[in-house]
Amino acid sequence: MGSPAVSQNGHPAACRAREVLIRIGDKWSMYVISQLGERTLRFTELKRGIDGISQRMLTVTLRGLERDGIVSRTVYPVVPPRVEYALTPMGRTLLESVGALVNWAEDHLGEIQGSRTAYDTRD
Repeated sequence: MGSPAVSQNGHPAACRAREVLIRIGDKWSMYVISQLGERTLRFTELKRGIDGISQRMLTVTLRGLERDGIVSRTVYPVVPPRVEYALTPMGRTLLESVGALVNWAEDHLGEIQGSRTAYDTRD
């Protein structure tokens, strides 16, 4: 059997893929990707559209997604500065997968809550 694939920095490719999956699989990243799949948004529009996310967590999430090439950030030289976020072409390739996961979670909320209640009340 051959040796495992190695990335450019010498780490096994599976470890690098895990880093990306951790970023994309983060609950806030999924909501950001889902929101930006509809249209380009400003920071405040994103924050308003993602229930429960703090300003700091949205900033951290957007920076990570931008660093990974999933989200682009455009700053317009106006006063006050206007910043917009959009999915990159690579980020758009995630929409179907992320959308399916978000829809699955929403479709099964009742069942999941019932399972949690049953689990938490058993002896």
